[in-house]
Amino acid sequence: MRKRDMLLLLGAILAVTAIVITQFTHSALETGAWGLSFRQDNTAPIGPASVEELSRYQAAYLGDTQKKVIYLTFDAGYENGCTEKILDALKKHNAPAAFFLVGNYMEKNADLVRRMVNEGHIVGNHTMHHYDMSKLDSLEAFSKELTDLEALFQQITGKELPKYYRPPQGTYSQNNLVMARDLGYRTVFWSLAYVDWNNDAQPTAEQAYAKLLPRIHNGAVVLLHSTSATNAQIMDDLLTKWEEMGYTFGSVDALFGQ
Repeated sequence: MRKRDMLLLLGAILAVTAIVITQFTHSALETGAWGLSFRQDNTAPIGPASVEELSRYQAAYLGDTQKKVIYLTFDAGYENGCTEKILDALKKHNAPAAFFLVGNYMEKNADLVRRMVNEGHIVGNHTMHHYDMSKLDSLEAFSKELTDLEALFQQITGKELPKYYRPPQGTYSQNNLVMARDLGYRTVFWSLAYVDWNNDAQPTAEQAYAKLLPRIHNGAVVLLHSTSATNAQIMDDLLTKWEEMGYTFGSVDALFGQ
């Protein structure tokens, strides 16, 4: 075999190898629950998937770590009288947020949904029924959970639901991320959260600050629950404390270059 032919053959082998490696890398994202590993105070944590890996699926958990910007997000499966106070604090600080809502919430709290929209917040898709979406393998079943909520939002607000998706309980699969992307959605995970969702064991303000102040970081996507009485109590003061640390608040649109 001539030297030129050998080089061409070697090039072809390397190209095929690169494709196989790439495919293997792309399939390495496993089903699981979103979790974080914090290294040190005021430094972004490590997620189970990297920023670069998630970007292939139009997904994100972290913003630009060179900028002192915080992205506020709230999950809500129901309403228990806390959201109005949270919205008041956001309005006072001119802080945009994304509220990821389920069908039950929208059906019972149309006025609050409209207030969120009217005050410039994003309402995102937390699915119609808050199922474990990683167990829905078919596009039809997965899509229905999103499109049913879209239709409900349209009915309530007369607007199209912004296409931002948060998996219930943070449980995801590679297949889910692909389907969400193919449906035009951007999946929003988070880089900071704390145990605020248990209404039977709400943290004190001091316990909340002990988690939310040392762990805040540049580009943080903060997950809070609007069902939390503690969050409603501290929200104004919490946003003030973050501002005093030099942070500003951005819309999740910016996570995807919007």
